[in-house]
Amino acid sequence: MTFEPDELGQSKADLAETLKTLRKRAGRTQVWLAQRCNMSQTKVSNIEGGKLTPSLVDVELILRALDAPPKLVAQVATLARTANTEWQDVWSQRRTGLEKKQNELAGFEKSSTEFRYFLLSMVTGLLATPEYVRASLAHVPGDHSKAIAKKMERQSVLYDTSKRFTFILTEQAARWPFLPAPAMAMQIDRLTSISLLPNIRLGVIPIDGHLPVCPLNTFTIYDARIATVETSTGAMVFRHHRDVSAYLNEFSQYEGLALFGEHARERLAEWASRYRA
Repeated sequence: MTFEPDELGQSKADLAETLKTLRKRAGRTQVWLAQRCNMSQTKVSNIEGGKLTPSLVDVELILRALDAPPKLVAQVATLARTANTEWQDVWSQRRTGLEKKQNELAGFEKSSTEFRYFLLSMVTGLLATPEYVRASLAHVPGDHSKAIAKKMERQSVLYDTSKRFTFILTEQAARWPFLPAPAMAMQIDRLTSISLLPNIRLGVIPIDGHLPVCPLNTFTIYDARIATVETSTGAMVFRHHRDVSAYLNEFSQYEGLALFGEHARERLAEWASRYRA
């Protein structure tokens, strides 16, 4: 299935209008539909008004209640999947302010309890030292003080023991010389210290031995409901269960290749020592 950026933005409105039109053609009210689908009338209204993006389960319930033909069900299901996929380009993020993106991530972190991070090429902001955070934004024009402050503020979520984190870093992500050697050693030391927190599993995948899979992107999974996938020009946000499940399966593969616990800390200590040498 091909996703066009313009379609990703328009599909939400298209889906809302399609569901509204189907209900009216069937001669049903929002109240009737809400009762048949075990939803509130407010939810139905928000779906039809484009204020709420329905899940595929919501869409299937509505179509079944309206007795939609199978061909139409397939078409609307495809539209629903597109509506549950969002493209966020880096230029729009810069125009609206980098701190806005940080606020969105903070919202994901507040509403989720289990997090999985696969880090292909860089350390994520939650694990980064202030020097690393500043360096990660150095190529972006403008004042980054608010974004940096928000990144550092978000790190407090790591100490919320009601939340569980699994971080998997490739050797490249941990060792890429993003900073001068002494600062890189400190960054790797921070990874080691964070790995000791009781609610955090931190694994590393060394580039030695046999690696039967080849990762393409950094990605994050929030619970089992949202997956964000990073590219050099932006990020895709997936909410459809099929897409999220695919990334859950991919993450499990990397877990099988990673070193955790003392084995990970031994490898991190080795890499930090190389920088200090």
